[in-house]
Amino acid sequence: MTTLLVILHILVCLALIVIVLLQSGKGAEMGASFGAGGSQSVFGAGGGTTFLSKLTTSAAIIFMLTSLTLAFLSGKGGSSSIMSSKSKAKPAQQAPAQKQPAGQPLTSQPSQTPPASQTPAAPK
Repeated sequence: MTTLLVILHILVCLALIVIVLLQSGKGAEMGASFGAGGSQSVFGAGGGTTFLSKLTTSAAIIFMLTSLTLAFLSGKGGSSSIMSSKSKAKPAQQAPAQKQPAGQPLTSQPSQTPPASQTPAAPK
């Protein structure tokens, strides 16, 4: 659904750009209204709405609605979480700790070689 909204949003954006660029500016009629007897006045009513102005309004409304919808959907977080998956999983079974005799250094694996005092002397 989000992909469809993004495509619609981009199409409406491009259409809105084209529609606005096709319209004539309001400044083009200012010279006519100050004495040339133009049909539209600068400060008064602008006359009847044209097809392009109605199209601009509808495209702008669609653009704003798709913008708000996309913002709402992007702010909605995903339903999955790392924490929820760890809390539902069973804890791993750990092997019981091995007891080390007193005086022995703690090592992760028992050494296979005897201590230096117990090594047999090499024959000469």
